[in-house]
Amino acid sequence: MNNRRTWLFTAAGALLAACNRSNRKTIAVIPKGTSHVFWVAVESGTVAAGKDFKVNIEWNGPPTETDYSRQIEILDSMVARHVDGIAVAASERKILTGGLDRAAAAGIPVTVFDSGVDSTNYMSYVATDNVEAGRLSARTLAALLGGKGQIAVMMHAPGSASTMDREKGFDEVIGRDFKNIEIVARQYGMSDRAKARAAVENILTAHPDLDGMFCSSEPSSVGAALAVKARNAAGRVKLVAFDSSESMIDGLRDGTISAMVVQDPFKMGYEAVKTLVDKLNGKTPPRRIDLNARVVQKADLEKAEIKQLLMIKT
Repeated sequence: MNNRRTWLFTAAGALLAACNRSNRKTIAVIPKGTSHVFWVAVESGTVAAGKDFKVNIEWNGPPTETDYSRQIEILDSMVARHVDGIAVAASERKILTGGLDRAAAAGIPVTVFDSGVDSTNYMSYVATDNVEAGRLSARTLAALLGGKGQIAVMMHAPGSASTMDREKGFDEVIGRDFKNIEIVARQYGMSDRAKARAAVENILTAHPDLDGMFCSSEPSSVGAALAVKARNAAGRVKLVAFDSSESMIDGLRDGTISAMVVQDPFKMGYEAVKTLVDKLNGKTPPRRIDLNARVVQKADLEKAEIKQLLMIKT
């Protein structure tokens, strides 16, 4: 009898826990892609927020950042399921307009994160101040070059609002403040490390005396570092990379990369979920939350806060 009573209490507890889980709100998080380290860090932030605020996180994104049709499908499926909130990073600023309209019509709050959209049908926008991050990148490269030289820009992909803003900020500062620096080449990496490497190989062939380069995203940065290293141009070509990955950290350590301008993807994911939780709890989240980027150079890698930011194992 005692065993039966114990079993009943255990079963009841399990049922109650299951009911509590099923009563939790569900927030869908749709990144641009899932194949780069940046999005892994964003996901970690959303998972942490889910635990802190006791909501279910459903993470689903296209495998690559240029699979636009797949991102549209995922957004539409989340709207059709009528999840409680959606956080989405748009791969291209125009493609999700219809899906955002449908979410608004269904009464589903949407937070756009990382990259902006050509729509007003969203609640909050959480992102790095990418124009300022581009300006910071330009000042960093100019300092490395002593204010003069020929440089190239490895862009990300057409229509990607976040990287376009970085490129805009970079061009603005170089054109306005550094008249002795000339941008002699620019190419798209198309969110593909191999394509970025091939593009940089071509740039280095066409401009053998190139002094520096700015890359506006992780895949462009990784591809550029591989090309610079293969051409034995490490250190001679000052490379300012954007975002971070294990191979990029290695490149910073060995001198292939001169500096990285990094975001806080964990915080970005966490804050995106928090805005939706606040809305579901009757609060009014800010329309825009700007996060700051920062420069990381080789000596900074030993700092505790940088190790935490870049998720460096100690």
